Amino acid sequence: MLKHYFYKILHFSIGIFTMLCIYTTSAQQKTVVKGTVYDQNNETVPFVTVGIVNKTIGTASTMDGEFSLMITDKEMQDTLYVSGLGFDTYKIKVQEYLAKKDRKIVLKENIVNLETVQLLHPIDYVKNALDKLKENTLSKTHVKEILYRRAATENDKAKFFVENYIKFRDRGPAYWMGTIQVTESRKSADYRFWKRTQWRHSIHNMCDVNPLRPGDSFHKRDLEKFEWKKIGSSSYEGEDVVILEGRNPDKKWEKMTLYVGIDNYQVFKIERGSSIFIYKKHKSGKVHLSYFQNEWNFPKDQIPANMLGTAAETLHYRIEAFVLNVETERKKTRIREYGIDIDMGSLELPYNPEFWKGLSLPPDTKFYKRIKSELEGLYGVPLEKQFELVNQ
Repeated sequence: MLKHYFYKILHFSIGIFTMLCIYTTSAQQKTVVKGTVYDQNNETVPFVTVGIVNKTIGTASTMDGEFSLMITDKEMQDTLYVSGLGFDTYKIKVQEYLAKKDRKIVLKENIVNLETVQLLHPIDYVKNALDKLKENTLSKTHVKEILYRRAATENDKAKFFVENYIKFRDRGPAYWMGTIQVTESRKSADYRFWKRTQWRHSIHNMCDVNPLRPGDSFHKRDLEKFEWKKIGSSSYEGEDVVILEGRNPDKKWEKMTLYVGIDNYQVFKIERGSSIFIYKKHKSGKVHLSYFQNEWNFPKDQIPANMLGTAAETLHYRIEAFVLNVETERKKTRIREYGIDIDMGSLELPYNPEFWKGLSLPPDTKFYKRIKSELEGLYGVPLEKQFELVNQ
């Protein structure tokens, strides 16, 4: 009898404890930290890194210099930082920033003069960056949590939009592409004349066009054979950076630009045609991808013969990817592969509107606003309603 009573008390206590734990977890209040980043000339600054010091959460400012970052109570006592090429790193306590009436961050330009510094030949910076790629990048197995967007236009009008939330298990640009688990997806109505379906996920494009990453894509280039020259200088988090332009001797029209630290040879930014890669420093001091964008049209030989002369010839894709978090803890790097060999607009995942409401989405850029406006203008259906109707 006494023993039975003891177990009833024990089970009741465990139940109360469990409820308290659940309540504590769900009660973690989320706060959205928003703002706009400017330089001293009152011009907005795109693609700068925004994050919490010594934490892995973060984002990048948009083309319009705006950013949005969702934090919990745990980060309220932490420090917000903003860092970008050519500027001193800006730091402020989260609570102090939230108390400001004007959520405007002004970055101070870091003027660099490398004329008095004994520099290497441009090609030597490239070779050293490649040689030290494993050492300088986050090359242990990790998972990047990525908001990956693709917009399609025809005749310069938006016709289709899709977003995926991806867990990308990878070892960085020194290695071949890892694998992915698409955990959430939503898309608009598809108004394209040519409803093109890719045979694999568009994240492959992000890896294929990265000139640092090994691969067998037709985009692959031998950077050591390019003709390199110094075209400028900058800085990143206190380190001087040399800006190098390389031209392909076999294809004179092809060039790319690398931003390389002169001390450790870390690569902080890559510009290649319409693609841009922005890298940020992890708390370990190694760099990892923070933001990616690219866009492209389709050559006529890829367009079905019965669609030549139609709007299909004007199909244009634009990609944006924001890395919102990086997990390096081993137990948090396990994923269930899904979506890597499926067009990102054809994934069969249940629509979870609560997830998207709670996600730290980047602010609406001019491009996103345009896509949204044009999709809604076709038949007067709001984009959120399209998400609701199309995604089941």
